[in-house]
Amino acid sequence: SELLVSREVLVRDIPFSIFCAVLLCVFGLIFGELNLWSGILFLVIFIGFLTVMVRSALKARKEGIGSADEDEEVTVLPLWRSLLYIAGGIVAIKFGGDFVVNSSVTIARHFGATETLIGLTIVACGTSLPELVTSIVAAKKNELDMAVGNAVGSNIFNILLILGVASVISPIPLIWENVTDIAILVGCSLLVMVFSWTKKKLSRIEGGVMLLSYAAFLAFIILR
Repeated sequence: SELLVSREVLVRDIPFSIFCAVLLCVFGLIFGELNLWSGILFLVIFIGFLTVMVRSALKARKEGIGSADEDEEVTVLPLWRSLLYIAGGIVAIKFGGDFVVNSSVTIARHFGATETLIGLTIVACGTSLPELVTSIVAAKKNELDMAVGNAVGSNIFNILLILGVASVISPIPLIWENVTDIAILVGCSLLVMVFSWTKKKLSRIEGGVMLLSYAAFLAFIILR
């Protein structure tokens, strides 16, 4: 089904996601790595973004925006069970991530593929499965803002939080291939932004175009 895109996602989240990708590309072009100071900068920006999001959510809650309709069937779980499910999900992601990375490195070494290729394909698909499942479930439950925001928010968190923490622990070199991939990410983000602005929604045709674009990207990284 078509995915409606809210005003907040259009004017705040998608442009900010593009900004994060551009910032990452700039660091790769100028410094060739993410060092301690760039990691700290990413984390400071992430904290600022998170603060804005929390304030926005509290404001929306106070104004009663986004409350469930009376006719909509919503199962409200007890707080303890929600926290338990979240903790269990985090543990599952941790061990699942270890299995994906270790197995992918083994596959890369067996077939002689570069770890960059494996990271952009198998590992990327494996770590994106939670976002995929979440967006599909959200779309089926008519939580369209969550379906779109989940994907955009994932890009922001991965760049600012994940790379921020990782580069604080140890410098991360950015080779030219990484910069090229980041530039493609910026282009794809701009494409999503254009699609979203046209009719304030993502249609099936536009979704098909994005899938074809991803297929072309896979062919590009395999052949290069």
